[in-house]
Amino acid sequence: MRLKADHPLLARPVRPWAAMLLACCTVVVVVLGVLVAHHSRIDGVDKEIDSWVIRSLGGHKSLLRWLATPAELLPAGLTSLIMVAACLVTGRLKGAVLAATAVPIASALCDSLIKPLVHRRDLAYPSGHVTSILALSAMLTALLVLPPQPLIEGRARLLIPLTASVLACGVAIAVIGLRWHYFTDTIGGAAAGAGTVCALALVLDLPAVSSRLETPTDWLLSRAPASRRSRPARPPSQQKRTRRRPD
Repeated sequence: MRLKADHPLLARPVRPWAAMLLACCTVVVVVLGVLVAHHSRIDGVDKEIDSWVIRSLGGHKSLLRWLATPAELLPAGLTSLIMVAACLVTGRLKGAVLAATAVPIASALCDSLIKPLVHRRDLAYPSGHVTSILALSAMLTALLVLPPQPLIEGRARLLIPLTASVLACGVAIAVIGLRWHYFTDTIGGAAAGAGTVCALALVLDLPAVSSRLETPTDWLLSRAPASRRSRPARPPSQQKRTRRRPD
């Protein structure tokens, strides 16, 4: 399968919506970050929702830890690697780049940039677990549902965002129930994860980036046949001559 550096990640009608979603996610992350900076919580929203989740599920620690599992390093990393392999097999270099970078970049932005800037006391803003699961979910949606030629056809495409939403909600409930994060931390994490994938997809679809990806694409194409290339045919002078039987 030939790798394509110019294969778009997002269909043309989807790109304006992705840009608007990126803008909304940025606003959410910034506004909530300003509101909770150097504070322990927002009394109104956090108090009501957190108390309800803790009362309802606080006693089910094993269930909550199980709900938080999809956002852990091993499941998220393994899923990303599977998508990298699937994109390379189907010849989608941009998809492989997105699958390889979505969760690591979102996690790095969350842990190394946003958390130190906001410096929320007691618990951290935003939630790293929710950031990871939303980045993973958005990446799967972008690769399997949104491209002009998606990897999954038919009604099965609807299962991807639906399953992703259920997993994300489960992780958000888990980190609140386990008292790892407040509700506003999960909202900020969701915005950070989804916004990161939108930004990456839009950047990878830029013509300038597509042209720069042509060099590694050509390199991969030049390397791939080397491992599969059969032994070169011997020159005619070294080939054994076959004797013809007389008629």
